[in-house]
Amino acid sequence: MNTGKNKNAGNVVLVIICLIICAICLIPMLNLLARSVSSTDALVKHEVYLIPKGFNLDAYTLVLKDAKYIRAFFWTVFLTIAETLICLFMTTICAYPLIFKELKGRRLINIIIIITMFFNAGTIPNYLLMKSLKLLDQPLVLLLPGALSVYNMIIMRSFFYGIPDSLRESAQIDGASHFTILRSIYVPLSKPVFATLALFYAVGRWNGYSDALMYISNSKLYPLQLLLYNILNNINSVEVATQEGFSAPGLTESLKMAIVMFSTIPILCIYPWLQKYFIHGVMVGAVKE
Repeated sequence: MNTGKNKNAGNVVLVIICLIICAICLIPMLNLLARSVSSTDALVKHEVYLIPKGFNLDAYTLVLKDAKYIRAFFWTVFLTIAETLICLFMTTICAYPLIFKELKGRRLINIIIIITMFFNAGTIPNYLLMKSLKLLDQPLVLLLPGALSVYNMIIMRSFFYGIPDSLRESAQIDGASHFTILRSIYVPLSKPVFATLALFYAVGRWNGYSDALMYISNSKLYPLQLLLYNILNNINSVEVATQEGFSAPGLTESLKMAIVMFSTIPILCIYPWLQKYFIHGVMVGAVKE
């Protein structure tokens, strides 16, 4: 009896902790949403917290009517998709060979790769490298430098270790090449790790702005987050506010929140779509009798 009561008490504590964590995550988002759809008067008087006051969509109308926001949005969508595909490809072809114990120099290769997690050249040498490669102000400068994450590669390699060697050995006996084995066995059985890493790479690219800030000066190549960064830094100035057409203080504040929501909601919509891959164990039944 005491064990049952202790278990129920532990479940209650866990539920309370989960609710607190959910509140910590949701309250800032609810505040942003409320401020983005509230009237300018309520914002000026600081009356908006979690519930909108004087509902209006003026800020969203301004955002959706401005060509630079729409262009930056679709450009960022393209960058995110392209970066995710490139990174998954590079991570896969790097992780797969390292699962073979007979690979010559495997230990040394692993050490060299892991060293890059702790040491890098730094910002200025990286900039000079991009300049010498003539990648400045080129779309590839936003895709190639981050094409492989060593941490994510280790995650994928560890997942590959969990796939039975008997599957690979059976395919090799049948004459399958390594590319065939990777494409037909490892990739289909690794949907959870691919979904997880795709989410990591996509969120990283969608939220990234520092590389564009350093390497891109052409405003047409600005990703959405860099555009948001510049606007939030400059929106309070009279000159910028007048140019953008929202010099009213309340509308300025509302527009800030609308831009943040505009750049946050799309990436949040990906989580539910990928969630099913996190909870299903595709290895169940992979080895048939």
